[in-house]
Parts: sequence; structure tokens; C-alpha cells
Amino acid sequence: MDKLFVIAIGGTGMRCLESFTHLCGIGLFDNQEIEILTLDTDQNNGNKGRVEELINLYNRVKTSGSIEGGTPNANTFFSAKLNLHRFWTNYSSPGRENYKNLTKISTGTAEQQKANRLISDLFLDKSSVQEFALEHGYRAQTHLGSMLIYHGIVEAARNIIKGSSVESQERELDTFIGKLEQAGASARVFIFGSVFGGTGASSIPVIPKALQDFVKIRSGGNASIDFSKAKFGSTLLTGYFTFNKPDDKQKSSKANSVIADSSFFPLNSQAALQFYQSDPTVQKCYKLLYHIGWPIESKKIDGKNETNQTITGGTDQKNPCHVTELLCACAAYDFFSRTDGFDSVKAEYLYKAVEFKDNSFNFSFDDFVGNANKAGELFVNRLGAFFSLAHISLTKNGAAFDDTGIKGFITQCENQKLLQYSTITDAECKDINEYFKLFAYTFKGTQLIPGWLYQVRNSVAPGKFLFDSKAFQDSQAELKKLDVGTIFMDEKHHWSKGGFFGDRYSTFVEKLINTNPKDEQKVNTTKEKFLAHIFNALTISQNFDIN
Repeated sequence: MDKLFVIAIGGTGMRCLESFTHLCGIGLFDNQEIEILTLDTDQNNGNKGRVEELINLYNRVKTSGSIEGGTPNANTFFSAKLNLHRFWTNYSSPGRENYKNLTKISTGTAEQQKANRLISDLFLDKSSVQEFALEHGYRAQTHLGSMLIYHGIVEAARNIIKGSSVESQERELDTFIGKLEQAGASARVFIFGSVFGGTGASSIPVIPKALQDFVKIRSGGNASIDFSKAKFGSTLLTGYFTFNKPDDKQKSSKANSVIADSSFFPLNSQAALQFYQSDPTVQKCYKLLYHIGWPIESKKIDGKNETNQTITGGTDQKNPCHVTELLCACAAYDFFSRTDGFDSVKAEYLYKAVEFKDNSFNFSFDDFVGNANKAGELFVNRLGAFFSLAHISLTKNGAAFDDTGIKGFITQCENQKLLQYSTITDAECKDINEYFKLFAYTFKGTQLIPGWLYQVRNSVAPGKFLFDSKAFQDSQAELKKLDVGTIFMDEKHHWSKGGFFGDRYSTFVEKLINTNPKDEQKVNTTKEKFLAHIFNALTISQNFDIN
């Protein structure tokens, strides 16, 4: 079995990783231990912080006792073990704030300074590109960004060789690349990023080469990455959102002399795709490239931003999730699960089409993961079961309204003489509740705060998206009336009715009483058995075959 690696680059890459993490949460990556690297120039980026918080929460749900992050399981929720590594380039320390300072153009002999200035001025505008603040990313200046991200990774390798003043993020990068090097030909590396912006667009072409040179430098030339054997894949995600256009006042300072303008994203995407098609390094390093885009009018992501300024990065950059990011995560699923397509000497491009009717997309489960080896059925089962359990925790047991949530469900189990889960602590239950809030929704007073799945669905609306529209109610009153057993559009997956009043939830509880965790699920701790037990009962209730 190949060893899986994921690299998320820039703000868009982080949101793709967010979708990927939720695919792990629903149980789509059985028996896997996955190494994840977040890579950005903006250490404090809101999207980066959000997904790292999500992965840390995922790992707390998986953790039991001294086993931090748990162990891999099968056919259950949270089945993959995730190991998070973080690397960011340091552009905040004195002397590293912009290209001019970082590259030390004004140092060396007079002849060296002249040569440095001439070559910099040839490729990079002197009054803007050389002087804008780098800490919020490369701002669609990919010609600058590719050079700097490559040298940021190489610089980390050299610092590790020196052994002094090694920063924490450099050690985390070293750990990640060490595991990649150890995996050798069995490594599968998937990279999330966009081709229309700055950090991701700058990094995707050079990351494989940068990782290879990191290994060479750290090993003193005794080791490398063989691109004829290593399996690299990536998304080529083109423009799918817009934001406020920067005004002259915001661009008046040197730090903001360059700001990305979303009106150029289509042109950026076109130029990038032409480059990827012709660049020999990209063709040599990557096996599969997944072309994903949004061929209708892009939605504005900062509609609530009342200023005329562009949010360039930092903690304020927390863009809502979009269905294209879920498609990117599903591309990673395809890359990690496929058994062919890795023998070509140059990159192969993959894409897919979705039904478009009445100016809207209509997504089915097969649109995301295909139907080979029952992948679509697996996806609908696990996402449906997880969404059902989220509603049970958040609404039926009130976690979205600061009630007990999963702890209340365990109390219900105790009332049915299922006493084996009583030792699950309040803190452990709270972690599961918090995860469901990030996955689906929560409330602040009477206002619904949409989580990941609600945000993805909103990006598709008014088109169809996997579940019946009533599964996405946004008022407390309507959610409390929701029949959790009828969230699917296809009635064959509705829970059966039972009892005198035809209560679907009662039939689910009966399934829970009459099922147990199975040996092949590889669950050992009480919390793992609890989640596997619920997974089995939900799977049976949805009329899927768990054997």
C-alpha cells in the first residue's frame, strides 16, 4: 500500500484541504496514515488557521489516552490518521519584508550591486514588485513567487545543515520531507493550490523540484527524489471567485503597491494553463493534473466587506467554502485510490463534466468520485451517515444551541441498556460536537452560522446538491421538525418507518441495539467502538450493505 502525502499551498489550497479533511472525517480513507503539509507565506492567514484548527480538532476526536491522533481504522468515521506539518516562509523579520530587502540587492561589491540591480530591474518592476510586503503572499506575481518559494525551501535545508537558529517550521518541513524520502517509490503526493492567484500558482510548478533539492542538500548529495518513480499529482484550479477591487488609496503605500485584482483571474488562468502544457519540468515531475474550474459567473466572496479595500491576507482572510474545492478533494481521492495512470513519461490531464440546466449545476454523488468499484455508493453512504449524525448531535440533542449533543445521545443509549459507552468523557463529547459544528452548522442566538457542508451547498444553490433541500434548513424551528431519516433525494436510502407512530428515529435506535462494531473495522478504544457502532447502524438504516 502506497504512503499518502498532501501539500496545501496558499489560501485556496487551504480550503481544498478543508474539504479533504472532511472526506477523512466521513471515513473515505480507510486504513491510511496521511502526512499533511500546509505551506504558505502568510503564517497568520485565516484560511490556514481554520484548516489547521480543523485538523487539530480531528486529531482530538481520534485521540484516546496516550495515543495522540489515534490509529487508522476501516469502515467507520474518522478512519484515517492525519499527521499535520506546517511550513511558512519568514517574511516578517527585519530585512526580510520585501524582495529588495530579502535579496540584499544593495550588498556586496559595487560591481555585484550593479549586476543585482540590473537583473532585478529587468524582470521585476522597481517601484512596486520589488517593494510590496511579502507576508500576505505573492499577490499574483508568480514570476517572483516561484523563485522565492523555491529558495525558501532550499534555505530551510541549508539552515538545517548548519544546525543553528533552525526555526520550528523548518523542522516540521524536514520531518515531512524525511517521511517522503523514506517512502521512496511508494509515495503518492497530491498538491492543492490554484493557478490564478499568487502563492499556489507560484508554487505548483516548482514544489517537486524544491523538495528534490531539499533532499539533495540535506543529504550532502547522497539522496534525491526520483521523478520516474515518485507519483506527484495536483489540481489546476482556475478562477472561481471575485473580491473587492483595490482602490488607489490602499495601493498608495509601498507595502501595498501590488494587490491582486480578481478581474485578471481569467487571464491569469489562461496563461498558467498554457505554461503547464509546455513546461518540461511540470511535464516530467507530475503524473496526473486535474483541471477544475467554474465556467459560470464567479461569486463575490467579500460581499460583507463594507470597505473599498481588498483583504490581502492575515486573520481576516476566511473565505467561504465552495464546491470546486470539494471537487479538488475528490481529485485527491481519485489520485490516491486509482491503480493506473502512473506509467506515462509526461503528465496526463484529467477533467469531468457535470449536468448544467436552467443556469445551475445539478450534482449527483457519482459526479464527485465516479462509480468505479462502487465509489459513488461508498461516498453517498459515508457522507449521508455523517450528515445524519451531525443533525442528531446538533439539533436532536441540541449541540448547535449549546446543549449536550453527543453526550445526550449516549444518555439515550444508556436508557436502551447500551451501557458500554458511559465512560466517554464530557470533553471527548464536546470535541465531537465541535467538529460537527464546523462540518455542518451552529447557531449564534437565532442566527445560523453555516459550516463547511452548508457553505459548499450555498455555492451551488439554486442547483441540486446531493441531499434534499430540506436537509439544509436555516431556522431552529424547521431544523427541529426535520426527519433525519429522509435527508436523501433518493427514497431508497430513507430510514424505514416503525412502531405505532411510524417513527423513523425509533427504527434507527433498534438498528443500533441490534448491531455492534466489527473486527474488520479495527477499532480498539471505547470512543472508536462508539463511532463504529453508530456508523454501522446508520449504514443499515440507509439500506447499504456493510458486509
